[in-house]
This record gives sequence, structure tokens and C-alpha cells, in this order.
Amino acid sequence: MRFIAIASFIISLLVSFHVMLVFTGNTYFYNVLKLTIFKGRIGPSLTDYKKFANDTLKTNIPKYWEEGEIKTAPEFLVKAHEEFKTTAYLVIQDDKIIYEDYAEGFSESIPTNSFSMSKSFVSALVGVALQQGKIESINQTIGDFLPDFKNKPQASITIKQLLQMSSGIGFDENYLNPFAFPAKAYYGKNLRKLMHEYEVTGEAGKFYSYQGGDTQLLAFIVEEATGKTLSEYFQEEIWQKIGAETEGYWILDEPKGNEKASCCIIATARDFAKFGKLYIDQGLIDSIQIIPNSFIKESISPNNLIDKDTQEKVDFYGYQWWMGKHKELDYFYARGILGQYIICIPEKNLIIVRLGHKRSKDKTNNHPNDLFYWLDGALEMAK
Repeated sequence: MRFIAIASFIISLLVSFHVMLVFTGNTYFYNVLKLTIFKGRIGPSLTDYKKFANDTLKTNIPKYWEEGEIKTAPEFLVKAHEEFKTTAYLVIQDDKIIYEDYAEGFSESIPTNSFSMSKSFVSALVGVALQQGKIESINQTIGDFLPDFKNKPQASITIKQLLQMSSGIGFDENYLNPFAFPAKAYYGKNLRKLMHEYEVTGEAGKFYSYQGGDTQLLAFIVEEATGKTLSEYFQEEIWQKIGAETEGYWILDEPKGNEKASCCIIATARDFAKFGKLYIDQGLIDSIQIIPNSFIKESISPNNLIDKDTQEKVDFYGYQWWMGKHKELDYFYARGILGQYIICIPEKNLIIVRLGHKRSKDKTNNHPNDLFYWLDGALEMAK
């Protein structure tokens, strides 16, 4: 009888929990459990994309990297790869591969998740739309493009403020809370509906506050401005033009749905590096200006806003790109939550792609400390 009573109590709790999830619109939580806890993890993985709907990024005419003088990795870099579980490390200087290594079955032709590196890709699409006149100015507003926001406070927020992560919208960027925005956006469905769950809570353009919702709104603006899905526009205007070698993917919230813009472009290290080259080359592809030079410069320059958390001036973030100075060299980079990086050092004409399972929990001026292993390793092998 006691066993029956306990079982009945547990079933009652489970039913109540299910009803609560349905009532609050949080049934995506089952997807969280399926892809994390039930897999023995507490977060996303490099191959999650196989469990989601996605759009294919088709190649056209591939451009292959030349091979330069292959260097030997310094011992400290080898140890860092082991510590942070690197799956790919690629170093390109003067458009030639000088180091390339893979682990765990990954290779130059096997794609992997970019996570938040895709924010930099979305920023680039804003630049492309500016170059083509689809977007007239980054001072245009959400209300200029998205009819369902025209009568809301969000309407006056500008594209520039979204690029700088200073919308003032209260997206709760909490990676440990399964009911916060990142989990809802990554594991849930109907991103357009999700955007309306969050209200303006602060003055736009005043404080920097990193949050994926700003990037998702940029994606919807690009789609409205161009009349194409994010994947279509990216494939036609960037992916194929940079000469991607391998088909990639962009994860959708549901079949034929919306791209998860704050994460989730799936590609190879070599093709990620081609995106870095686009910025090293100041937005030029084959002498054709794809992204305005001025937009590139602004993207990789500090936004100089005030960090909402630290109250200090932001000298590490621009238009969805990170940046800093190391050993007297300026660098900028895209990054993802598990230690995904596209790092560019213009003065050395150096591009570094690092992919893997982990990144350092400790940071220096908002840069994860493992970043400096990838920088130092490449610089030691470079000219």
C-alpha cells in the first residue's frame, strides 16, 4: 500500500508539472531534458544540430586554402588542447594553412556548431543589406521593418543599438536557468512569438548588455528588408561568395521555421576561416565590396558604451564582434559558448579557428582566458 501511495504521489507531481509547463507555454523544457540531462550533460553539444530542423547552406564554386610551410605546435598549445578538449585548430597566414589539427573524428570536411559565433554572421548580413541599399541606415528602427512592433516601445530601438547589444529590452541572458531566454530560444519553437514575451526595461543605447534576443531581432529585420530568409540571404551573399568548401547548416526553430540567429550556424573550420578572411579583407571578395568598409571598421571597434554589470566603459565589443589587444597586436574575433572562435589579427594577416567542447570559466576584460592560448600558439608559429 505504501508503494502505491508513493507511486500515486509521484504521478500526481508529474501530471501537475506537465500541466504547469503546458499552461505557461514551456513544453520546450522536455527538449531541454532530452538533449541535456538524459544525455548526461547540463548544456548543449557540438552535434545537437542533428536533432533540430535546419536549412542547408549550399556551396557553389569552392575556393580551397593553399598549404604553406606547416609548423609544429608548441608544447603549451598541445596541453591547452587537451585541457579544453579541442576538436579543431586551424591557423592561416597570408591565405595559406600553416597549421591544422583535428580530434574526436572531426576533420576539414565535418561541420560543427558555431553557437554564438553566428551573431557575427548576422552582423555581417546587416552590412550586406546596407551595401545593397536594402537597409538605408543603422539608425533605422525596429518599427521601420517589423509591423508587429510598431505600436510597442521596442519600435524606436535602432539597428545600431541592437548591433551594440544596447536595446534596453529585458532578455534574461541566463545560461544556467532552463526557463531563461537562451534555453527558450535554443530548445524551443516559434522565435517570433518568443520576441514578444520580453519588454523594454531600460533606456536604449545607454548600457551594453550581451543578449541573444538583440541578434534575433536583427535577423528578423534583415529578412523583412531583403524579402529572403536568413539562410537564403546568407547563402547567396556570403556563403557562396567566400567559396565555402563544404555544405553547412543553419538550425531552425521548427521545420520551415525561423533561423536561430543568436547561435547555430554549422560549418567546418576551413569555412569559418573564410568568413574571418572577409573581415581581414575589409569586406572585399574578389575586389568587390560586399560589406561597406566603414561598417567593417565600426563592427570591430569598441562601442564605448557602459557595461550594465560592471559600470565600466566597453572596450571589448563592437557590432556583435569581440576585440582586444595582445602583445601590442590588435585582434578581433567571433566566439561561441563552448570555446568556438574565429580570431583575426590584421597586422599579421593571421586567421585562427578553434573549435571544441570547453572554454575557460575565468575571464580577463571579458575575454575567456583560454583565448590567449589560441592567440599565443598561432603567433609562435606565425612569421
